[in-house]
Amino acid sequence: MPLTTTADLVTRARAARTAVAAFNIITLEHIEAVITGAERAGTPVVLQVSENAVRFRHGRLLPLARAAVATAERACVPVALHLDHIRTETLLREAADTGFSSVMYDASQLPYDDNLAATRAAAALAHARGLWIEAELGEIGGKDGKAARDAHAPGARTDPAEARAFVADSQVDALAVAVGSVHAMTTRTATLDHRLLARLRAEVDVPLVLHGSSGVPDDELRAAVAAGITKVNIGTALNQAMTGAIRDHLAAHPEAVDSRGYLAVGREAMAYAVERISGVLTPA
Repeated sequence: MPLTTTADLVTRARAARTAVAAFNIITLEHIEAVITGAERAGTPVVLQVSENAVRFRHGRLLPLARAAVATAERACVPVALHLDHIRTETLLREAADTGFSSVMYDASQLPYDDNLAATRAAAALAHARGLWIEAELGEIGGKDGKAARDAHAPGARTDPAEARAFVADSQVDALAVAVGSVHAMTTRTATLDHRLLARLRAEVDVPLVLHGSSGVPDDELRAAVAAGITKVNIGTALNQAMTGAIRDHLAAHPEAVDSRGYLAVGREAMAYAVERISGVLTPA
């Protein structure tokens, strides 16, 4: 089916009091696995490409974007493309021309006033190009291989009053909030601050996004969605599934040299992870 938009998927999820899963993709195998898993679950899905993934692909967005568009257009469930954690105007300008309907502009590493100014400018540019835009307030941490700050340390979590003002002044369409999750977690031990999340939901009138969701247990995810999280970002869980499956396959088949064999195993492991997580967020 034709590509849909992130805005449409998030709007529908919010109305249904569920959440849409957004999975980060790096390779063609990631793309195929995410769509296969979503089709098995019968749920819509967002394919996300991060600025780090673009850097890995020698700074070229178009090849991966074209692969994602071509695969998504043959999907049996609605699929949208989202550009994730970008910090450059170049990528922001490229997004609308390469099939993306939305971007997440990340100036969260800056002090509040600088984050607001940069995000406001990015939102104006995004809206002028027909893009839905997400931003981040608080310190989710764990990006770019840096040690994550304690997710519950004073000042790390998103302040509700600041969040209300930030959304109003920046004019963003969604807000990623720091409520206890951390990027790149390889254990599912994160504990979310559900009281804070409820306060944020009461103060902020745009959809809320949970980053670092690979480290969040199923019950915590369900509770977060019930409290108002509408978009859930997952990346590390796919890489764990793929890498673990390939390691096991090569250990069992040390003679293997054909990459199609182990990539197929890794792709299937990721598809299973997508199906399982999608079912948690949108139960039958």
